[in-house]
Amino acid sequence: MKNLLKIISVVALSILLSFSLSKEKKVVVIDAGHGGNDLGANRNGISEKEIVLNIAKKIKALNQNQNLEIILTRDDDSYPSLAQRTEKINELKPDYAISLHVNNSPRQSTEMKGFEVFFQDNEASKNLANKFSEKFKDSKVKTANLHILRESKTPTVLLELGFINNPDERDYLASEKGQTETAEKILSVINGH
Repeated sequence: MKNLLKIISVVALSILLSFSLSKEKKVVVIDAGHGGNDLGANRNGISEKEIVLNIAKKIKALNQNQNLEIILTRDDDSYPSLAQRTEKINELKPDYAISLHVNNSPRQSTEMKGFEVFFQDNEASKNLANKFSEKFKDSKVKTANLHILRESKTPTVLLELGFINNPDERDYLASEKGQTETAEKILSVINGH
């Protein structure tokens, strides 16, 4: 009986080890939009390029999941071109890519607000967009003919995290608290998808 229990224990342990070793690591590319001389949207000394870079770096730093690798298209104030960003995504062949941006109303209205998710015209990208929409309440989900969505060969979404010309959203996204909370929400969607 003891030998049978030992054999069962060894077999069970072997199965568990082989399962954990065979589980592939998920790879997600985070693209912090703009950078370098391209400030992106900016108001009152606050620029989109800084906000999205800070959030991208926080997502990577907060990641505690051993089975998730976060790769950034930029981790400093550089400006990889749109072609370089999509080339990197296509070379890495991640599970999916997320491009971070901050919106700016063309009408310069301070009343425009909210989170928007743009996705490629495919089911995988749409499913990912819907997950973000569930996490960020009152968000809009739509397709768009944007370079990173058009040229990426992996499911990709572009997140507009809020409006820089809305003082409340700008102050929130520029704050340590707002950046950390936004990074945590994005990471929770990544871990749950």
